[in-house]
Amino acid sequence: MTGGTLYGLGVGPGDPELITLKARRILQSVPVIAYPAPEQGDSLARAIASPHIPGGRIEIAIRTPMTPGNFPANEVYDRYAAEIGVHLSDGRDVAVLCEGDPFLYGSFMYIFARLAGVYSVEVVPGVSSLGAVAAVAGRPLVSRNQVLTVLPAPLDEQELERRLADTDAAAIMKVGRHLRKVKRVLGRLGLDEGAKYVERASMTGEKVLPLAEAPDGGAPYFSMILVRRADEVPGEVES
Repeated sequence: MTGGTLYGLGVGPGDPELITLKARRILQSVPVIAYPAPEQGDSLARAIASPHIPGGRIEIAIRTPMTPGNFPANEVYDRYAAEIGVHLSDGRDVAVLCEGDPFLYGSFMYIFARLAGVYSVEVVPGVSSLGAVAAVAGRPLVSRNQVLTVLPAPLDEQELERRLADTDAAAIMKVGRHLRKVKRVLGRLGLDEGAKYVERASMTGEKVLPLAEAPDGGAPYFSMILVRRADEVPGEVES
């Protein structure tokens, strides 16, 4: 393939020190940097990577609607993929930033789907929110032969309950406005006691709480609930 290389860079969960050495090296060498951003306001991915971005770079803010029913916005990704493609065709490498890891609910996958196979692409994994949440909560995700299920909180209530009923441990992501629903489901399954609620792991404003103390009025998008059945890791200290 000719032209520049498209890099999908995982920049970690929020703490700029959790960016990988490889991602930092690429950031400091590419002439074009793109990143997801809301329709109005600043980009979290750009803010995380900011200490590692030199001046003088071409920047592309991929502004997309984040409202339910409007994401992913295909026409938006079509347009930005075309803009990025122009730089790649002209021989300029482009790094697309992504919070956490690019392939774990990462927005980079929508750019990847449009440009992979046309241009050279390299995906650089990042520290995911799963690892960050487990670390700040002091809760191992799974042990021995346990099965971990990763669930998006926007799932239908019955589907969420069905999947939680049949797993050893779960990480429930994208909690946001679905917190009350998740609490109801966990309560019915008897999994609420011992569950941990974490918001903004590794960021300013980080909170780690027992699920019972989580705010009933809703949670930030960047929040997660960790659940595990009673067979605990030997020596684990409950807090």
